Amino acid sequence: MIIIRNLAFRMLCIPELIIPPGSAALIGPNGSGKTTLLRILAGILKPENCSVRINGRYPGECRIGYVNEYPDRNMLFPRVFDEVAAPLRFSRIPCGEISRKVELASERAGLSHLTSRRIHTLSGGEKALVALLSATIQTPEVLILDEFDSHLDDRALDSAEQIISASGAASVIRCTQNMDVASRSGTLVALFGGRIQASGSPHEVFSGLSGTCYVPFGWRAER
Repeated sequence: MIIIRNLAFRMLCIPELIIPPGSAALIGPNGSGKTTLLRILAGILKPENCSVRINGRYPGECRIGYVNEYPDRNMLFPRVFDEVAAPLRFSRIPCGEISRKVELASERAGLSHLTSRRIHTLSGGEKALVALLSATIQTPEVLILDEFDSHLDDRALDSAEQIISASGAASVIRCTQNMDVASRSGTLVALFGGRIQASGSPHEVFSGLSGTCYVPFGWRAER
Protein backbone atom coordinates (compact mmCIF):
# COMPACT_ATOMS: atom_id res chain seq x y z
CA MET A 1 0.00 0.00 0.00
CA ILE A 2 1.33 3.41 -1.01
CA ILE A 3 -0.02 6.39 0.92
CA ILE A 4 0.72 10.05 0.16
CA ARG A 5 -0.58 12.81 2.40
CA ASN A 6 -0.22 16.60 2.45
CA LEU A 7 1.89 16.80 -0.69
CA ALA A 8 2.39 20.40 -1.84
CA PHE A 9 5.49 20.51 -4.02
CA ARG A 10 6.12 22.47 -7.21
CA MET A 11 2.81 22.26 -9.05
CA LEU A 12 1.57 19.23 -7.12
CA CYS A 13 -1.21 19.67 -4.58
CA ILE A 14 -2.33 16.27 -3.33
CA PRO A 15 -4.00 16.16 0.11
CA GLU A 16 -4.20 12.37 -0.01
CA LEU A 17 -3.59 9.58 -2.50
CA ILE A 18 -3.79 5.87 -1.71
CA ILE A 19 -2.53 3.34 -4.25
CA PRO A 20 -3.24 -0.31 -3.37
CA PRO A 21 -0.79 -3.11 -4.25
CA GLY A 22 -0.79 -4.41 -7.80
CA SER A 23 -0.66 -2.50 -11.05
CA ALA A 24 -1.45 1.21 -11.28
CA ALA A 25 -1.35 3.65 -14.18
CA LEU A 26 -0.89 7.42 -13.99
CA ILE A 27 -2.45 9.40 -16.83
CA GLY A 28 -2.95 13.06 -17.69
CA PRO A 29 -1.71 15.89 -19.91
CA ASN A 30 1.94 16.80 -20.30
CA GLY A 31 3.03 19.25 -17.62
CA SER A 32 0.61 17.92 -15.02
CA GLY A 33 3.33 16.84 -12.61
CA LYS A 34 3.29 13.12 -13.37
CA THR A 35 7.08 12.75 -13.57
CA THR A 36 7.52 14.78 -10.38
CA LEU A 37 5.07 12.51 -8.57
CA LEU A 38 6.84 9.37 -9.79
CA ARG A 39 10.21 10.74 -8.68
CA ILE A 40 8.79 11.42 -5.24
CA LEU A 41 7.52 7.85 -5.04
CA ALA A 42 10.94 6.59 -6.15
CA GLY A 43 12.68 8.64 -3.44
CA ILE A 44 14.59 10.72 -6.01
CA LEU A 45 12.80 13.87 -4.86
CA LYS A 46 12.14 14.39 -1.14
CA PRO A 47 9.70 17.22 -0.48
CA GLU A 48 9.49 18.54 3.07
CA ASN A 49 6.33 18.59 5.15
CA CYS A 50 4.57 15.72 3.43
CA SER A 51 4.13 12.04 4.17
CA VAL A 52 5.05 9.35 1.62
CA ARG A 53 4.93 5.76 2.82
CA ILE A 54 5.25 2.45 1.01
CA ASN A 55 3.96 -0.33 3.24
CA GLY A 56 4.67 1.94 6.20
CA ARG A 57 8.24 2.79 5.15
CA TYR A 58 9.94 5.72 3.47
CA PRO A 59 10.74 5.22 -0.24
CA GLY A 60 14.47 5.23 0.56
CA GLU A 61 13.97 2.20 2.78
CA CYS A 62 12.38 0.16 -0.02
CA ARG A 63 13.83 -1.68 -3.00
CA ILE A 64 12.60 0.36 -5.95
CA GLY A 65 13.19 -0.10 -9.67
CA TYR A 66 12.87 3.05 -11.79
CA VAL A 67 12.92 3.55 -15.56
CA ASN A 68 13.20 7.05 -16.98
CA GLU A 69 11.17 8.26 -19.95
CA TYR A 70 14.32 8.95 -21.99
CA PRO A 71 16.32 5.75 -22.74
CA ASP A 72 19.76 7.38 -22.78
CA ARG A 73 19.25 8.90 -19.34
CA ASN A 74 18.88 5.44 -17.83
CA MET A 75 22.30 4.27 -18.95
CA LEU A 76 25.41 4.38 -16.77
CA PHE A 77 27.71 1.94 -18.58
CA PRO A 78 28.83 1.48 -22.20
CA ARG A 79 28.01 -2.23 -22.44
CA VAL A 80 24.63 -3.92 -22.06
CA PHE A 81 25.89 -6.67 -19.75
CA ASP A 82 27.37 -4.11 -17.36
CA GLU A 83 24.20 -2.02 -17.40
CA VAL A 84 22.01 -4.98 -16.48
CA ALA A 85 24.52 -6.17 -13.88
CA ALA A 86 24.95 -2.77 -12.22
CA PRO A 87 22.32 -3.16 -9.43
CA LEU A 88 23.83 -6.53 -8.48
CA ARG A 89 27.36 -5.12 -8.39
CA PHE A 90 26.23 -2.18 -6.27
CA SER A 91 24.88 -4.77 -3.81
CA ARG A 92 28.29 -6.54 -3.80
CA ILE A 93 26.95 -9.85 -5.01
CA PRO A 94 29.75 -12.29 -6.01
CA CYS A 95 30.85 -12.06 -9.65
CA GLY A 96 29.86 -15.62 -10.50
CA GLU A 97 26.37 -15.08 -9.14
CA ILE A 98 26.07 -11.82 -11.06
CA SER A 99 26.93 -13.51 -14.35
CA ARG A 100 24.45 -16.28 -13.67
CA LYS A 101 21.64 -13.88 -12.81
CA VAL A 102 22.27 -11.63 -15.82
CA GLU A 103 22.41 -14.56 -18.22
CA LEU A 104 19.23 -16.09 -16.78
CA ALA A 105 17.28 -12.81 -16.76
CA SER A 106 18.41 -11.93 -20.28
CA GLU A 107 17.43 -15.36 -21.58
CA ARG A 108 13.99 -15.21 -19.98
CA ALA A 109 13.43 -11.74 -21.44
CA GLY A 110 14.58 -12.80 -24.90
CA LEU A 111 17.44 -10.29 -24.78
CA SER A 112 20.44 -12.62 -24.68
CA HIS A 113 21.47 -11.39 -28.12
CA LEU A 114 22.01 -7.91 -26.70
CA THR A 115 24.24 -8.60 -23.70
CA SER A 116 27.51 -8.30 -25.63
CA ARG A 117 26.41 -5.15 -27.47
CA ARG A 118 27.54 -1.58 -26.81
CA ILE A 119 24.78 0.70 -25.56
CA HIS A 120 25.30 3.29 -28.31
CA THR A 121 24.49 0.67 -30.98
CA LEU A 122 21.00 -0.04 -29.59
CA SER A 123 17.74 1.42 -30.83
CA GLY A 124 15.58 3.48 -28.48
CA GLY A 125 13.29 0.51 -27.91
CA GLU A 126 16.19 -1.81 -27.14
CA LYS A 127 17.59 0.71 -24.66
CA ALA A 128 14.21 0.89 -22.94
CA LEU A 129 14.09 -2.90 -22.59
CA VAL A 130 17.65 -3.02 -21.26
CA ALA A 131 16.79 -0.31 -18.72
CA LEU A 132 13.72 -2.28 -17.67
CA LEU A 133 15.72 -5.47 -17.27
CA SER A 134 18.28 -3.64 -15.13
CA ALA A 135 15.52 -2.13 -12.98
CA THR A 136 13.95 -5.52 -12.33
CA ILE A 137 16.98 -7.78 -11.93
CA GLN A 138 16.94 -7.47 -8.13
CA THR A 139 13.22 -8.18 -7.73
CA PRO A 140 12.09 -4.70 -6.69
CA GLU A 141 9.25 -4.24 -4.23
CA VAL A 142 8.02 -1.33 -6.33
CA LEU A 143 8.61 -0.80 -10.05
CA ILE A 144 8.12 2.76 -11.35
CA LEU A 145 7.95 3.36 -15.11
CA ASP A 146 7.84 6.89 -16.53
CA GLU A 147 6.43 6.64 -20.08
CA PHE A 148 9.18 4.19 -21.06
CA ASP A 149 6.66 2.51 -23.38
CA SER A 150 6.61 5.54 -25.70
CA HIS A 151 9.72 4.06 -27.37
CA LEU A 152 8.26 0.59 -27.87
CA ASP A 153 6.46 -0.97 -30.80
CA ASP A 154 3.85 -3.68 -30.18
CA ARG A 155 6.39 -6.51 -30.23
CA ALA A 156 8.75 -4.74 -27.82
CA LEU A 157 5.80 -3.82 -25.59
CA ASP A 158 4.90 -7.52 -25.34
CA SER A 159 8.52 -8.24 -24.31
CA ALA A 160 8.34 -5.46 -21.73
CA GLU A 161 5.13 -6.86 -20.25
CA GLN A 162 6.81 -10.25 -19.85
CA ILE A 163 9.72 -8.63 -17.99
CA ILE A 164 7.33 -6.70 -15.76
CA SER A 165 5.25 -9.79 -15.00
CA ALA A 166 8.38 -11.76 -14.11
CA SER A 167 9.82 -8.98 -11.94
CA GLY A 168 8.05 -10.05 -8.76
CA ALA A 169 7.26 -6.43 -7.88
CA ALA A 170 4.32 -6.12 -5.49
CA SER A 171 3.48 -2.72 -6.97
CA VAL A 172 3.97 -1.53 -10.54
CA ILE A 173 3.23 2.15 -11.16
CA ARG A 174 3.48 3.41 -14.69
CA CYS A 175 2.90 6.73 -16.36
CA THR A 176 1.66 6.14 -19.89
CA GLN A 177 -0.03 7.89 -22.79
CA ASN A 178 -1.27 4.54 -24.06
CA MET A 179 -4.82 4.31 -22.73
CA ASP A 180 -5.13 0.66 -23.77
CA VAL A 181 -2.15 -0.15 -21.53
CA ALA A 182 -3.61 2.02 -18.76
CA SER A 183 -6.95 0.23 -19.01
CA ARG A 184 -5.30 -3.06 -18.03
CA SER A 185 -4.10 -1.69 -14.68
CA GLY A 186 -5.90 -2.47 -11.46
CA THR A 187 -5.84 1.17 -10.35
CA LEU A 188 -5.98 4.29 -12.50
CA VAL A 189 -4.95 7.76 -11.32
CA ALA A 190 -5.79 10.83 -13.42
CA LEU A 191 -3.56 13.83 -12.68
CA PHE A 192 -4.53 17.17 -14.20
CA GLY A 193 -2.81 20.45 -13.35
CA GLY A 194 -1.01 18.94 -10.37
CA ARG A 195 -4.21 17.69 -8.76
CA ILE A 196 -5.83 14.26 -8.62
CA GLN A 197 -8.93 14.49 -10.79
CA ALA A 198 -9.91 10.86 -10.28
CA SER A 199 -8.55 7.67 -8.74
CA GLY A 200 -10.05 4.19 -8.77
CA SER A 201 -10.70 1.33 -11.15
CA PRO A 202 -10.24 1.99 -14.89
CA HIS A 203 -14.02 1.80 -15.33
CA GLU A 204 -14.62 4.44 -12.66
CA VAL A 205 -11.94 6.81 -13.91
CA PHE A 206 -12.65 6.45 -17.62
CA SER A 207 -16.36 7.01 -16.96
CA GLY A 208 -15.49 10.37 -15.43
CA LEU A 209 -13.26 11.25 -18.38
CA SER A 210 -15.85 10.39 -21.03
CA GLY A 211 -15.56 12.66 -24.06
CA THR A 212 -11.84 13.29 -23.61
CA CYS A 213 -8.82 11.75 -25.33
CA TYR A 214 -7.97 9.98 -22.07
CA VAL A 215 -10.30 7.07 -22.78
CA PRO A 216 -9.27 3.96 -24.79
CA PHE A 217 -10.78 3.88 -28.26
CA GLY A 218 -12.14 0.38 -27.70
CA TRP A 219 -13.79 1.49 -24.46
CA ARG A 220 -15.44 4.41 -26.29
CA ALA A 221 -16.56 2.19 -29.17
CA GLU A 222 -18.35 -0.16 -26.79
CA ARG A 223 -20.42 2.77 -25.59
